[in-house]
Amino acid sequence: MTRSHASGDVPLIPLPALTLPALRQAVATLVPSRLPEFFNDMQAAFVRAGDEDSVVPIRMFYRQWGVVIEIERHPHTAARLHAAEAGLDDPDPKVRQRAIQEAGEIVRAAHRQVAGG
Repeated sequence: MTRSHASGDVPLIPLPALTLPALRQAVATLVPSRLPEFFNDMQAAFVRAGDEDSVVPIRMFYRQWGVVIEIERHPHTAARLHAAEAGLDDPDPKVRQRAIQEAGEIVRAAHRQVAGG
């Protein structure tokens, strides 16, 4: 369990494989409102891969959405991230700074988890 996940923050689904079908299903299950964004990002990644003659943009797309799913499959962690994101608009610079730190910690932990660490 990573530090970003509170004790008892049981995942709603297992972490999916970083494949298009598995990620698409996870997005549809956890955050269906983000499916249009998922498909737009997918299309952009495949176009960029073709333009660059490289699979790197596709791998980056898989990693990006793996991180989204890693966060969203833990309800408490997702709520913390969304609260931090809301804090970015706060007029108080101290609140904004705490929000930046909190969001950064959550996202870095999710990247580590998706990377297998």
